[in-house]
Amino acid sequence: MRLLKVNPDGSLSLTSVIGNKIPRYAVLSHTWEADDQEVAFRDLVDGLGEGKAGYRKIRFCGEQANLDGIQYFWVDSCCIDKSSSAELAEAINSMFRWYRNAVKCYVYLSDVPTSDIDLRAFRQSRWFTRGWTLQELLAPRSVEFFSQEGRWLGDKQSLELQIHQVTGIPVQALQQLGGLSQFSVEERMSWTAKRETTIEEDQAYCLLGIFDVHLPLIYGEGREHAIRRLRKEICTGHAVSSPKR
Repeated sequence: MRLLKVNPDGSLSLTSVIGNKIPRYAVLSHTWEADDQEVAFRDLVDGLGEGKAGYRKIRFCGEQANLDGIQYFWVDSCCIDKSSSAELAEAINSMFRWYRNAVKCYVYLSDVPTSDIDLRAFRQSRWFTRGWTLQELLAPRSVEFFSQEGRWLGDKQSLELQIHQVTGIPVQALQQLGGLSQFSVEERMSWTAKRETTIEEDQAYCLLGIFDVHLPLIYGEGREHAIRRLRKEICTGHAVSSPKR
C-alpha cells in the first residue's frame, strides 16, 4: 500500500508501507476528472501534478487529514501505479479493506456548491451514479461529505435519510449493522443497478468487496463475462447467506 503525506514545505511525498505496519490514514472518495486532468502516480513521481485540475482534491484531502490529526492519506488516482497490472489487481482486490480500515473517508463532491443549503445538488451529485463509490460509501465507518469549495456538508450519519432515498440502500447497511452478508446477493446487486463505470469490466470488479470475494482481473473479457465470473465466485465462496430481515 502506498500512502501520501504533506511535507513541511507543502509538497507531497509517497510512502510505501508493507504488512501490518500501516499508520493511521484517511482516504479520498471522488469522481474522476477528464483523463488529462486527473493526477496519476507518474505525475506525482515526476512532479507534474500541480498543474492539473485533479490536484485540488489531493491537496484538499491532505489539508483535511491534517486538521483531523492524521498524517497520511490515500487517493486511488495517484497512489496506485496503474502501469503495473499486478499492482492494479492487488489494489482492486484490497480496496474495500483499505477503505474499511481508514480512520476517515472524505467525499469530495466537485459538482455540489457550498450554497446548496437544501441539499438538492447533493442528491443529484454524480458521485451517487458511479460504481466504485458504492464501496467507498459502505466500507468506511466514518464518511464525511464536502462541497466543491471544501466545506463540510455532513456525514454518513447526519445525511443518512438523504443517502437512503437516493441510493435505496437500507439504513442497516449504511450503519454497518450486522455486516453486508445479511443482505441477499440480488439485493446487493441491485444497489449498483443504476451506477456506471468507465471500463465495462469494472461493473463487476467494483463489487468484489461488497461480496467479500477475490478475482483475477481480465480487462477485455467484457462486462457480462466478468459478472458471470463474479457470480460463480460468490456461489462457490462464503458470501451467500439468507437475509435475516
